[in-house]
Amino acid sequence: MKNMLQILFSVSLLLSVSLCSNAAVILQYHHVSDSTPASTSISPKQFEVHLQYLKDNNFKVVPLSDLIEGIKNQQPLSEKSVAITFDDAYTDVLTQAKPILDKFAFPYTIYVNPGIINRNINNDASHYLSWIQLKALSDEGVIIANHGYEHNSMVRITDGLTQTQWLIKQTESLLKAEAIIKENTGQSWRYYAYPYGEYNVAVQEWAKKNDFVAFSQQSGAIDLSTDLTSVPRFPASKPYDKISGLRDKLNSLAFNISLKDGQAKTIFKHKEAKNITFNIESDDFYKSALNCYISDLGKQKIIWHDDKSFSINFSKDLPVGRVRANCTAASISKPGRYYWYSKPWFILNSDGSWYHL
Repeated sequence: MKNMLQILFSVSLLLSVSLCSNAAVILQYHHVSDSTPASTSISPKQFEVHLQYLKDNNFKVVPLSDLIEGIKNQQPLSEKSVAITFDDAYTDVLTQAKPILDKFAFPYTIYVNPGIINRNINNDASHYLSWIQLKALSDEGVIIANHGYEHNSMVRITDGLTQTQWLIKQTESLLKAEAIIKENTGQSWRYYAYPYGEYNVAVQEWAKKNDFVAFSQQSGAIDLSTDLTSVPRFPASKPYDKISGLRDKLNSLAFNISLKDGQAKTIFKHKEAKNITFNIESDDFYKSALNCYISDLGKQKIIWHDDKSFSINFSKDLPVGRVRANCTAASISKPGRYYWYSKPWFILNSDGSWYHL
C-alpha cells in the first residue's frame, strides 16, 4: 500500500509539473490585406490558412485574458493554447479578418490608439476602425486593449525631459487612453502593447508600478514564469507567414531565461554592446542543442560558464535599429518541440540619436 501511495503521489506530482509547465503562444498581426505594406500584412487567403492549421491541429484559440489571468493567478495554462492579437485597429481587421475569424469562431484582441481614432472620427476614408465599430466588436466579445493614446515609442524621450518627467507624461497619456477605451467600449483590461515593441528596464518597472500588463514584439512562448512587463508575441505577418515557420512557433516552449543587472538593458549606442550573459533555469535540453542567432549576425558561438549560465560574445557589432537574439533548443521530454527565447535590443546611432522608424 505504501509503495502504491508513493507511485500515486509521484504521478500526481509529475502531472502537476507538466500542467504548470504548459506553454502557450500569442500571435501578432497588423493588416489582413493584399494591398497594405508587406512588412505588416498577411493576405486574407494566407490568414485563413493559418486559422485552418490551428483548427486541424487541435490548437485551442482562447481569449488573451485567459492566458494573462492564468499567469497572474498562477493557474496552469491549457496545452496548445493560442491567442490572436491585432495591433493598430485597422479597418481590414473588420472587413477582411473578422469574417474568417467568425468562420472558425476564434476570439481575438485589438490594440487601439484612441488619439488616432479620435482624429479620424469624421473621416469616411479612414484606415482605422471607429468607436462605433469597436463597440460593436466589443459587444461580440472581442477584447479591446491599449496601444497608447498615440502610437509613440515609450523610450524615445522628448528633448528637454528627464526619464522621470517622460514617464509621468506617459502615465497620464496611457491612463487617458485607458479611460477613453472604457468610455467607448466598456472594457479596461490594462493590457498595453508597446508601440514598435520598444521598451527598456525603466519602462518595465513603470508598467509594473502602474498595474499594466505590457506586450512586446520579440518572439517566444509564454508560461507561468513569463514576465508580465514584456510578454512575447510571435509576429505572424510577412515574411513570417509561411506555415513551415508558424508550425515551429505554435509548438514552441517557454525558455525560463533571465538577465541580471546591466544585462537586461535594451538600448545601446552603435558599437557599445559587446556581449550578453543569460541565466537559465531549464535543464530539459542538451547544451550542444542550444543555438542562438542575432539579426544580421547569424549563428553565434555559445560559451557555457556552468549548468545555469552562458554567454555570447557578439561576432560583429549589433546593427543600428531593432535587433533580436533568438535562442532555441530541442526539448528532451517533449520530442519535436523547441524552447524559444528572444532578447530585443534597440541600437542607436553612434551619436546617440534614434534610428528612423
